[in-house]
Amino acid sequence: MEFLTEFGLFIAKTVTLVVALMVIVSVVMSAAQKEKDDHGGDGELRVRKLNEKYRKLRESLQARLRSESERKAFEKARKKAEKVREKAAKAKRKAGDTEEDTKPKVYVLDFDGDIKASDTDSLRRSITAVLSVAEPETDEVVIRLESGGGLVHSYGLAAAQLDRIRSKGIKLTACVDKVAASGGYMMACVADRIVASPFAILGSIGVVAQLPNFHRFLKKNDVDFEVLTAGEHKRTLTIFGENTDKGRAKFLEDLEDTHVLFKEYVGERRPGLDMTAVANGDIWFGRRALEVNLIDEIKTSDEFLIEACERADVISVSYQRKRTLPEKLGLATSAALEHTVWRVLGAFRNQKIQ
Repeated sequence: MEFLTEFGLFIAKTVTLVVALMVIVSVVMSAAQKEKDDHGGDGELRVRKLNEKYRKLRESLQARLRSESERKAFEKARKKAEKVREKAAKAKRKAGDTEEDTKPKVYVLDFDGDIKASDTDSLRRSITAVLSVAEPETDEVVIRLESGGGLVHSYGLAAAQLDRIRSKGIKLTACVDKVAASGGYMMACVADRIVASPFAILGSIGVVAQLPNFHRFLKKNDVDFEVLTAGEHKRTLTIFGENTDKGRAKFLEDLEDTHVLFKEYVGERRPGLDMTAVANGDIWFGRRALEVNLIDEIKTSDEFLIEACERADVISVSYQRKRTLPEKLGLATSAALEHTVWRVLGAFRNQKIQ
């Protein structure tokens, strides 16, 4: 028993020491990251040529479809051709030949939206970089967009970033593989052309607000809650105070005005829409969205980009913020927890099926 007690104390001390070291390391790393942020080193622009990605996928499959002897010959020929391309490109650069630079370019941006449109800052920086080099006459921008919407002001800013592209006269295409609803569609409608997969969710041109009210609970327990304001409409509805019909009417009036602004924004960018039919908050799947002109074509982003590779250099541009150690640890924990939850749900589903 004494041995177990001492062993338990040893384990407790070890765990405490490890946790303390992790906290110290986290603080040091956070301080170092903050210093980098102060000097503009908070992230980096990542550029990747998608033509090469799709070419390598094609060549990899071609190699695997061959016999062992044919595969070796194919790999040898491929490496030789790649060296020839690299040598030719190097010779052109050395001679000052800019023919390759004049080839049309398609810049690909990505936006994965949450309720706060947190990806807006990265999108803003990526767009700033692209606009500094893109040629309106020849180049174009594609945004792969996934979002179910969220806060009005957040998605208003995200959509305004895309407006910067159109204001420069650069063609903009929005590709939606899964969902662009509400604020997501507010962003998509900025594009000259919207391309969506057959079962992508689009639309939801409406505004919603909801909040709980604990006034009756507080009143039942003899708890007073006071809201003091200077200005008649400074606070219309509250969570803890007693809401009035006048306050509800004002709140609803604000929602209706926001909806009007939303419809005007979409209508200006897609004048062919019947706003009465589509601006009721409903959603449409890809093929149905095409019938009501919410989109222009049924096609996945992969199809669109592979076709673009045949006529232009397709370049993925993304701004990646460097994560601090605590953020990395948090993401790892979150990913592990999500993986565990899905495994449990999967096991439960299989059990129910049996």
